[in-house]
Amino acid sequence: MTGNSFAEAFHYQTGEYVRIEFSDDGLIREISTVDCAIENQSRIFIAPGLIDNQVNGYMGVDFSEDGLSADRMEMVVEALRGSGISSFMPTIITNSHKNLLRNFRLAVKTLRNSNIRDSIPGFHLEGPYLSPEHGYYGTHPPEFVRKADWNEFLEYQEAAEGNIIQVTIAPEIEGAIGFIEKCTDSGIVVSLGHSNASAEIVNLAVEKGARISTHLGNGLANKIDRHRNPIWPQLANDLLTPSIIADGHHLLREEIIVFTRVKGPDNIFLTSDLSPLGGMPPGTYTYMGSEVIHTPDGFLKNPRMNCLAGASQTIKTGVENMIIFTGCSLPAAINMASKNVAKACRLNDRGTIETGKRADLILFESAENKINILKTIVKGRIAYTGGTTPNS
Repeated sequence: MTGNSFAEAFHYQTGEYVRIEFSDDGLIREISTVDCAIENQSRIFIAPGLIDNQVNGYMGVDFSEDGLSADRMEMVVEALRGSGISSFMPTIITNSHKNLLRNFRLAVKTLRNSNIRDSIPGFHLEGPYLSPEHGYYGTHPPEFVRKADWNEFLEYQEAAEGNIIQVTIAPEIEGAIGFIEKCTDSGIVVSLGHSNASAEIVNLAVEKGARISTHLGNGLANKIDRHRNPIWPQLANDLLTPSIIADGHHLLREEIIVFTRVKGPDNIFLTSDLSPLGGMPPGTYTYMGSEVIHTPDGFLKNPRMNCLAGASQTIKTGVENMIIFTGCSLPAAINMASKNVAKACRLNDRGTIETGKRADLILFESAENKINILKTIVKGRIAYTGGTTPNS
């Protein structure tokens, strides 16, 4: 049950029927247990809104396109709320210097719309400071992959009006270690990704402030050394929290189980790495200059290269898959898409149900390891009501 200033449902962790009251500024003011006749209440649960730190686009909208507008960004915001995502970081990827400046200028203009701003805490820059080795740069255009340049980055941050809050970088490239240190000193979250770094370099990057492994297990060459590869040192370093894509295509079930067991359920989080083809119906598309086949089960395939061409499933699917793949509890899986993301990305005002935190919440039903989002609440306001979105 929801009103203009409260929501009632079963707490996703405790199972108690709770009433959560909101303040006028969209924060959680009070949480109380409510007596109710359980048999007369449907099992509707309440949990923190989901948070995705890596969304490249959705529903045909590409955040790195030259036609990005507030209307197109708002369409993505509304669509993702239908999958329970109350916050996400638009992710701008490797491009020319000119185009990156353009992309951030366009993206930041959309934040003047308060409905958009309420769901976007900031931007994620993935690249252009990535490994130039074949396979490690993934689908990023290799002609624009380059050494780390702090002064260049400051131009992007100026274009983004200070809204770049996370950067993914390969720590082994020229200038990366100093760049990581400067990011850390500036309060920017540093992730390691698209990298072929040695254990020594990974650990040095962590010493300088890197704290996340971007979509661990992906952004790698198909053939890697079984001993000396970037995965083991990132798993071994307790200060690194990996994000993983649990869509059933990017990682094998066994990989997800191992990553979760090594790091523990509180030190791993879900990301989508959504492409602009996410949320689109199955079919054949052109994406980044190549033919891409979108299959009914959400697989995006580049038939010419016989490889993945991105992700199409939201982190709601990741939550469902984590329960199936690892046998973890529903609360643990939801935390991997909310609490853990907020902690790793330093979004300290959201991600948990606590007084003083943002009233970003989802009300949902759960059956047979599937989640049906009934309402998404953003800053105390009902931002979505209904069933799930197609292809979510």
